Amino acid sequence: MIYVVALSVDSFWKTNKMLFMYKVKIFLLLIFCTCLTASAGIKHPLHVSTTEINFNQKDKTLEISCRIFTDDFESILAKLYKQKTDLSNPSMKAAMDDIVKKYLISHLQIKANGKPLALNYVGFEIDHEATNIYLEVEKVQTLKTIEITDTILYDLFEDQMSIVHIVKGQTRKSTKILYPDQKFSANF
Repeated sequence: MIYVVALSVDSFWKTNKMLFMYKVKIFLLLIFCTCLTASAGIKHPLHVSTTEINFNQKDKTLEISCRIFTDDFESILAKLYKQKTDLSNPSMKAAMDDIVKKYLISHLQIKANGKPLALNYVGFEIDHEATNIYLEVEKVQTLKTIEITDTILYDLFEDQMSIVHIVKGQTRKSTKILYPDQKFSANF
């Protein structure tokens, strides 16, 4: 009788050990699949763009750079302009320059000293997961006041945040603009 109990306990352990190992394998497989789909399908949870405006007193220009997550930027460009977008594809550079320029000029407006400024598109480049877009404004003699209207990605996300930095000499003024707000003003 003791022999039968020992045999039963031994077979019970082997059966449960196999079941336990099976469950561990399934659990690890589920974790792997979850990680795989998370990295492929879920976008970053933060919707933010950054715009820096630097007043170059020597050249009398405003040097503007905007930094936007590339996946978000490609999504809005494809949605608005109804065409394939691939900002990192060199063969599509000219076509992408056209729509990047069109988008930025219509979603970023700047007034200096009360006067609207014409933004000149310089170009864009990909930097890891972000796209940097460069603009400039020439013939800005002085910068006493500046007003920024920034609606970058507002047509894609209702939780969009725009961080704006304005630099004049050693003075730096920064803010965050939360959707649906669009404007920031600064005096120097």
